[in-house]
Amino acid sequence: MIESPSIPAAWSALFLGLFAIASAVGELRKPGMWRRMMGELETSPALQITLGLIELASGVLIYAAIGPWDGGDWLAVVTKALATLMVLEALAVCAFADRWIHFWVRRLGSDWRGWAVVALLFGLWLTFAAIYRFYLTTPY
Repeated sequence: MIESPSIPAAWSALFLGLFAIASAVGELRKPGMWRRMMGELETSPALQITLGLIELASGVLIYAAIGPWDGGDWLAVVTKALATLMVLEALAVCAFADRWIHFWVRRLGSDWRGWAVVALLFGLWLTFAAIYRFYLTTPY
């Protein structure tokens, strides 16, 4: 049985996974949604700073909720690493939004559907990892 400090990692993984699934389903259901969103972000400083602030707050909350690094808890390590990347990306968006967003639009290319499938699979993995963690930590 896993100790309870890993429960915040499981909750974080669950909600990040559900978010990834929902956003991927949205793109797969209505192709072009992500491309339009990125186009709007490229042209709106207000949306850029809002995105940076929301991503910064989310990353900090997840990072703080999980607690200290625990190399023995793989889900906490993965979730905390994702939170760290969120904070770093938020800072990059706030400082260099025009270049950062343009960089990613070029990297994503024309295969947005493929990226949506990757996001869906990653979201499913995070969600199932969280459910598995809940199963392991539930007393019988």
